[in-house]
Amino acid sequence: MQKLIFPWLGGFMGLVLTVQAAWPEFRGPTGDGHAPKTARPPATWSETANVRWKTAIHDKGWSSPVIWDNQIWLTTAAENGTRLYAVCVDAASGKILHDLLLFEVETPQYCHPFNSYASPTPAMEAGRVYVTFGAPGTAAVDTRTGKVLWTRRDFQCNHYRGAGSSPILYQNLLILHFDGSDHQYVVALHKDTGQTVWRVNRSIDFQDLGADGKPFMEGDLRKAFATPQVVTLQGRPLLISQGAKAQYAYDPLTGKEFWRFEERSCHSASGRPLYGNGLLYMTCGFSRGTLLALRPDPQDPTRPPAEAWKTNRSMPSKPSPLLVGDLIFVVDDGGLASCLDALTGQEIWRERIGGNYSASPLYVPATGLIYFFSEDGKTTVIKAGRQFEKVAENRLPAGFMASPAVVGNALILRTRTHLYRIEE
Repeated sequence: MQKLIFPWLGGFMGLVLTVQAAWPEFRGPTGDGHAPKTARPPATWSETANVRWKTAIHDKGWSSPVIWDNQIWLTTAAENGTRLYAVCVDAASGKILHDLLLFEVETPQYCHPFNSYASPTPAMEAGRVYVTFGAPGTAAVDTRTGKVLWTRRDFQCNHYRGAGSSPILYQNLLILHFDGSDHQYVVALHKDTGQTVWRVNRSIDFQDLGADGKPFMEGDLRKAFATPQVVTLQGRPLLISQGAKAQYAYDPLTGKEFWRFEERSCHSASGRPLYGNGLLYMTCGFSRGTLLALRPDPQDPTRPPAEAWKTNRSMPSKPSPLLVGDLIFVVDDGGLASCLDALTGQEIWRERIGGNYSASPLYVPATGLIYFFSEDGKTTVIKAGRQFEKVAENRLPAGFMASPAVVGNALILRTRTHLYRIEE
């Protein structure tokens, strides 16, 4: 067991815990796709090289793995959505420790075949994992025993194409998005009991006029799949949350809306916001991806922000961006990778790396490498710099829909069929 410092845990700076590793939420401990600073995973592998173990995961699920104290948790579901599972894998051996049927659904909502009924990534902390499948059910599970501590099945939301937003933990709250074709809201549950602490409806509801001049509501333009992020600006925590057609800032403890920024050209946001260089960065738009940079009010971040810049040239709809210093790296859904100046949005380079992409990329600070994971199983590794430099290209069968995780010096990679530990 190694000692790692988690200054964010419980709000206590410098608290030292003896655990093997932690990758507790979608996109990791800081929610931005950065590996821990000490991690040095390999840049090359294959089905027969640098694979410590490989474990089959039954049924279908695109949720990303989360890790705490030598346990890896992820979700999966029957392809028709009638059975929803949480699976725990031992990080050292790859052995399945728990395979829990959490919910049975008599009449599942429609889910687009490209999506899965188990796409939201769990959130994890010491002793517990919090799992959601959207409206079909949310549960808290004791990670030692596999006992279900509480469940909620009363949230109404037509996800229209299937759920995708992942939950996050903030203090004693589990925060979830429900942005569907019928209802759009954010809810915070007490993590110990599952009881609702606050709930707030989105303050914008997209409507359009039909040929008869009467309002109608298009489901695709009303839903979203994004995961929120809590950032602290001028000493004040803000929950940065993306819905359909607008970006929001809420008080994470009460749900009070501080501001919203409308971007009507976008819909179906699916990434996770980033903050750096005094700017908020977020992707939105499904048919045509857009990267948006907002500048919070430097005196009062609860006031509406200003648009710093935006671009829709080869921007992703599904993969989240990476912020590395004053550079932003993205890969669009069709395999065009780009590097942008994070302050201005100016394109520095753009290269075709090939393939189609849903998984979000990974940055490893210790090696300065970026990993892009394609739907056909190819991983392209490049240097994080102002010039495009490819370091390696690797392949695994089945392909990636889930985003990666890191434990120690290993990559935890979920393909459509298996979970891998990649390590020298």
